[in-house]
Amino acid sequence: MNKILLIIAGLVVATPALAEEATTESPAAAAPIAEQTAKKLAGGTVARSTFTNGIAEREPVDSINKLATNNNKIYYFSELRDMAGQTVTHRWEHNGKIMAEVPFTVGGDRWRVFSSKNLEKSWQGEWKVSVIDQSGGTLAVNTFSYEKEAATRTDAEPMDTPMETIEAPKQ
Repeated sequence: MNKILLIIAGLVVATPALAEEATTESPAAAAPIAEQTAKKLAGGTVARSTFTNGIAEREPVDSINKLATNNNKIYYFSELRDMAGQTVTHRWEHNGKIMAEVPFTVGGDRWRVFSSKNLEKSWQGEWKVSVIDQSGGTLAVNTFSYEKEAATRTDAEPMDTPMETIEAPKQ
């Protein structure tokens, strides 16, 4: 049996199933099959991606772009389409430095994955997570800001500046 070799972005894939089909049909009939297989192996998209405070039933509980330092954990959620069998990585970066890479093997044509990061208060600044495909290409990028928590004032504390009374205009 002859094997058909597909060359996709430098990746050589032997496809015995295609070879069987190709031997029973003309080469012209085998070409669309090879193209479909190539698209399936090389293709795929990120349908959704977001930062969240948590995951419930494989879904993000909210979508955030800022996190205060009184929270020390954040999640990154991605919904992947048409990438079954591929490895996808969440690359976490803080101010341009790679802090973590979390690889996933995609198990189906619609696959939801998430990774999380425990943060230290000293890691304030911009964070970025990139969804990277197995060939090193970037499929999606999201950022969030990790900021010092805002000071809260209780009613018993005096204000720094006196309050002014503003009257409503008389009608």
